[in-house]
Amino acid sequence: MKILFGITLFFYFLSMVKYFSYLAIRRKMLFIIATVSISTGFIFHTALLVARSMATGHGPYATTFEYYSFFSWVLVLVYLIAEIRYKIKDLGSFVIPIAFISLAYAFFLSRYTSDTAPVVQFWLTIHRTLSFIGYAALALTFGVGIMYIIQESQLKSRHPGTFYHRLPSLEILDDINRKAVDIGFPLITLGFISGIIWARQRDGFFSLDFKRTILMVITWSTYGTLFFGRIIAGWRGRKAARFVVYGFMVVIIAYMVHIY
Repeated sequence: MKILFGITLFFYFLSMVKYFSYLAIRRKMLFIIATVSISTGFIFHTALLVARSMATGHGPYATTFEYYSFFSWVLVLVYLIAEIRYKIKDLGSFVIPIAFISLAYAFFLSRYTSDTAPVVQFWLTIHRTLSFIGYAALALTFGVGIMYIIQESQLKSRHPGTFYHRLPSLEILDDINRKAVDIGFPLITLGFISGIIWARQRDGFFSLDFKRTILMVITWSTYGTLFFGRIIAGWRGRKAARFVVYGFMVVIIAYMVHIY
């Protein structure tokens, strides 16, 4: 499994470098290499998760090491789907670095396995699966939100720079953000509910760790405000872009506090 991990990390790093290079130099071959690299890395990453699950007997998210590894895998999956759907070649420059950093950070964490009672394991699996997919969707909004802010500043400038001609229109970026939040927020909501059920099954009574939970509530409230703000008040554009950027910063802090 160490070999699979090393190969995955190498291809993620290579793809990140090539995406950055493509953003700067704009040569088609760089984008092709980046796409092949991230796809190859994703295949090896999938093999790594399957092998680890078979070895441990549980899903690939029972230790801190597995948290970051699985989050990286889900984020790359979400990115590949978004790339196929929208064909935004520069999106990788803003999303793949998050996946690489997450996987690289996992390298320094504990690899011990964790045993959990079957009745707890079911709800734990549901909780973490839904949460990780939801957070991956929100990570995508972070990258797209940064792209929106950069593109908007280019449009307002009297002398737009190179990014103006390279980044998608504000309408496309806002549409991606809307769809990602529409997917991510319900998923983290279901993940939060299943987490409460898991805590109830585990302890035999309703209990929540305040320190670990309060930031998650703040995260849920932040994206909930944006989710319903879009529906009720029609929030979009710069306000929505800033919301997802700041919101994901809260996610990172809450995520790190929650799993330790």
